[in-house]
Amino acid sequence: MTLSTILILIAIGLVAGILSGLVGVGGGILMVPMFVIFLGLTQHNAQGMSLAVMLPPVTFFAVYNYHKAGEIDWRIALVVSAVFIIGGFFGSKIALKIDQLTLKKIFGVMMLIAAIKLMFFSK
Repeated sequence: MTLSTILILIAIGLVAGILSGLVGVGGGILMVPMFVIFLGLTQHNAQGMSLAVMLPPVTFFAVYNYHKAGEIDWRIALVVSAVFIIGGFFGSKIALKIDQLTLKKIFGVMMLIAAIKLMFFSK
């Protein structure tokens, strides 16, 4: 691994971590496109890497800060987390069967829908 690659990885991790703690995003929204654009990973590689980075220990300290501030309803978090595990398993199986171009388009549409909703339909 070259020094420039290591510096890109550090930048991606730092920016994704800051955004994750700041606004609750960083994985798919930031890391996946950055992995594709700056490292030349395929969409499948980028999505898998994003998921690998976000394994539970990565978010522990960010969650701890929100917990200390009383901003987490653990009942909701535990239910969604349990079902998220199942959904993630099946979603990854489906994604791996979709070709790169279609997967990129699906990803882009999801980001576009989220952006439009947040920009124009939030209170």
